[in-house]
Amino acid sequence: MIKGGNAFVPTVPLRIAVRNGVDVAVLLLTEQGRVRGDGDIVFHGAPVHPSGAVRLLGEESGTVWLEAGLTAVEGEIARVLVVGSTETGSMRDVPGLSVEAFAPDGTSVARYEVTDAGGETAMVLGELYRRAGGWKFRAVGQGYVNGLAGLATDHGVDVADHAPAAPAQAQPPAPVPFQPPAGAAQAPVPFQAPAPAPQQPPAPAPFQPPAPAPFQPPAPAPFQPPAPLPFQPPAGMPPSVPAAAVPQPVPQPAAPQPAPDWTFGPVFEPYTQTGRDGEVITVNGLPPGPVVVDLAVDAKDAYTGLWPLTRFNKEESSLINSTEDNFRGRVIAMVPDNGRLRLRLRADGPWRLQVQPLAAARRLTEADMEGFGPDVLLHTGGTADFAIRYRGSENLIIYVYELAGHDDPTTLPDVGSSVNEIGRRRETVPLPEGPVVVHLMMADGPWQARLKDLEPHSAGPTYGGGAPATFPEVLPEPGKVQNWLRRGRR
Repeated sequence: MIKGGNAFVPTVPLRIAVRNGVDVAVLLLTEQGRVRGDGDIVFHGAPVHPSGAVRLLGEESGTVWLEAGLTAVEGEIARVLVVGSTETGSMRDVPGLSVEAFAPDGTSVARYEVTDAGGETAMVLGELYRRAGGWKFRAVGQGYVNGLAGLATDHGVDVADHAPAAPAQAQPPAPVPFQPPAGAAQAPVPFQAPAPAPQQPPAPAPFQPPAPAPFQPPAPAPFQPPAPLPFQPPAGMPPSVPAAAVPQPVPQPAAPQPAPDWTFGPVFEPYTQTGRDGEVITVNGLPPGPVVVDLAVDAKDAYTGLWPLTRFNKEESSLINSTEDNFRGRVIAMVPDNGRLRLRLRADGPWRLQVQPLAAARRLTEADMEGFGPDVLLHTGGTADFAIRYRGSENLIIYVYELAGHDDPTTLPDVGSSVNEIGRRRETVPLPEGPVVVHLMMADGPWQARLKDLEPHSAGPTYGGGAPATFPEVLPEPGKVQNWLRRGRR
């Protein structure tokens, strides 16, 4: 998997391996991209999340293992970040830096090797995030030159004013003047003048110097009981931990909710099918109208094509026409009035196809969004400019559908604006107020996109396209955060 790539993973307890010799932490984030409190940071000093859904299992030969019980992740949590950091050198100095997720049977379901690390000392290696009623893994590779402090601040952790704690502990020299009273003749002198001074240091003197040590001894105590080390050599052995790791499954929403302010089109349970090589795929019982088809094919030096079929089994215009290795992409297909979608797939290798409601597509914001291949994006804010940087060598085709005033959910309006270019380039497309669908119909290569000059929606803050202003921000307790940020290597 390349940086920015993503793929569905099974909603089961996943074992995740982080290599090679880095410190590992996990941040559980809400839809707003923030932790709710100190408990949402899992690291060697707090190796088990309060819900039991995420836990550090142990370390062996430079590989840190953790478990993410996806069925037990609380409903408020939308993303689970896997973070790596180093105390010596930078991330570029870590050989074989990678993150890999395994199903309970030991099958690798996602793997990302970091090949472009730089001078940063902390990095979000990958993340698990909710999508269309299930979970996906994304290869992130976002580094922070300012280390864990910068990474933590970006995700709602308040790390200000914690630094003074360390200097206060570096005052043990006070006990030195306390030893001269060995001479009896001068005993009155040291006890009269310095008497008030030694009276205060004695208490902190024995306890301040070892301040970092009291933090680490408690860590191994809760860290060792899970006793997962026997599991680590055979990454896929399921019987040892799963029952303990996933205590109480939390009911998950039956339908995807990635864009709560998106109202166009029905929401339904996604349909998933897997197979190998060419196939004709039939999905019955779908609501008529536009849907998202998410396709992933694992094949190199191969062709991938996808066509909708008419009721007479005639191919219509292709939805996908690509020679990219390991194709990944999302396109829009139209379900006919009878609710029966038929697709002809041409592929050379194993594949996974999922039909999703339009509401399951990613939503555009002013934050950078990365992708590879065709995609379907939603815009719900006010007027804005859609800026995209395309680094592929083939066609870049973008269609924009303005849905405001379009009341028929079984059709899409005519294309409002479009881009049709070839090769690497930067494009900026003006967008009207949402709801708007931006369809990257063809994009065989990596791209990065975001909104610029975003204005408030005329209908009010409901269509703001960002985090609600009334979101109750919960800052974590400073004590544990401080310990995490200045933790020692295990």
